[in-house]
Amino acid sequence: MKVAGFTFIRNARLYDFPVVEAITSVLPVCDLFVVAVGRSEDDTAGLIRSIPDKRIRVVETSWNPDLTQGGAVYADETNKAFDAIPPEYDWCFYIQADEVLHEKYLNVVHEAMLRWLPEYGVEGLLFNYRHFYGTFDYTGDSRHWYRREVRIIRNDKTIRSYRDAQGFRKAGRKINAVPLDAEIYHYGWVRPPGHMQLKIDAVKQYYGGISHEEAREKAIMEEFSYSRNYDSLSRFNGTHPRIMEERINRLNWDPAIDIRIKRMNFRYRLLYWFEKLTGYRPFEFRNYRIVRT
Repeated sequence: MKVAGFTFIRNARLYDFPVVEAITSVLPVCDLFVVAVGRSEDDTAGLIRSIPDKRIRVVETSWNPDLTQGGAVYADETNKAFDAIPPEYDWCFYIQADEVLHEKYLNVVHEAMLRWLPEYGVEGLLFNYRHFYGTFDYTGDSRHWYRREVRIIRNDKTIRSYRDAQGFRKAGRKINAVPLDAEIYHYGWVRPPGHMQLKIDAVKQYYGGISHEEAREKAIMEEFSYSRNYDSLSRFNGTHPRIMEERINRLNWDPAIDIRIKRMNFRYRLLYWFEKLTGYRPFEFRNYRIVRT
């Protein structure tokens, strides 16, 4: 069995992406790792090349300036990295630049890839998600946060990244996936408030919003307020991946979070408590079709 990892990144230093940690976290189960590095305002390519591992292959790209709706440019860049993986690889492990795999799941992931390799009806492997917010001590626990996503797919180039690169489709349909007892830790909402606002405003240009120049000017004038921009959070009492230790030790801001606050309308509040009591999420959108458990 041969496994290739892949991701895309641009302006990693400018927006304080934990992309080095993301890549490093999945390298133990990969024989190759492809990074599509978009033309950046910082030395993102140099940052990726500084990772001391010969398995990493950088593919330099230019983001399509015409893809400014619905985050389609993210799927386009994901596909560029995926397409650069040679055909001899069996599984492809996709990790986004703000996602990290805890080392305690490495054996689970490896064994699952071996287990399902001969079962060609299984096209992807599905991970649970833990979304951190504000600091490394809080996680989102409302319907606002997606619970699962496919992050390992067959090396089948008819599989394509979907919409804004959250999931995948094969010939336009949802791919057949098996759930794993493993989590992806998502740190996209944990970064210094200035970097957070800069990143949020920059992203808008790819969703039909403000231009790149307007985003930069707006970010200079504002700083993201973690205390005002969440609906429901829980305290996290577990352990983080070891690779995140240095970043956690650098945390130097206080978001003033109160987990008693629930900013939801009546309908969402009912659905929230129903899920807490039953473990079931009604009307949940799924980017996948579960075929085995």
